[in-house]
Amino acid sequence: MTNESQSAARESTLNNRIRNVIGWLERVPYTVLAVPLRLAVATIFWNSAMTKLADWNAALQLFREDYRLPLLPPELAAYLAVSIELSTPVLLVLGLATRPVALLLLGMTTVIEVFVYPQAWPTHIQWAAMLLVLLCRGAGKWSLDYLIDKRFGTVANSESRRPVV
Repeated sequence: MTNESQSAARESTLNNRIRNVIGWLERVPYTVLAVPLRLAVATIFWNSAMTKLADWNAALQLFREDYRLPLLPPELAAYLAVSIELSTPVLLVLGLATRPVALLLLGMTTVIEVFVYPQAWPTHIQWAAMLLVLLCRGAGKWSLDYLIDKRFGTVANSESRRPVV
């Protein structure tokens, strides 16, 4: 065997291994990917709520001075924000109402980006990417959405009806 044919054989073996790894990765079920997405987004918003609740007076002051939102009084905006940040993480962890929650949090992320921290777009685009996946694909099979869909045939989670590509 010549050096050229040995090199071609090694390259072919490497290409086959790469294809095998890619094939294995592409077979990972969406459900396995959805769980860390749900937990990651839940953690972001839960931690924000805990920070506000740790010093509610400071949080109110931020909404009065720094987080000025159009059309909403600062106190109402603070209560709305912390209510969303407390309730949506619980729903995401349970995988309950995942799509509406993702849509709500995308809206909240947009408000934060536009009116509060426009310079933080690299962080917000990461949040938006995770939320868009959850909005488009749902919570996955390890969720209450899936159990409700399985029991009542709702459109809570379409993973069971989606054709495998």
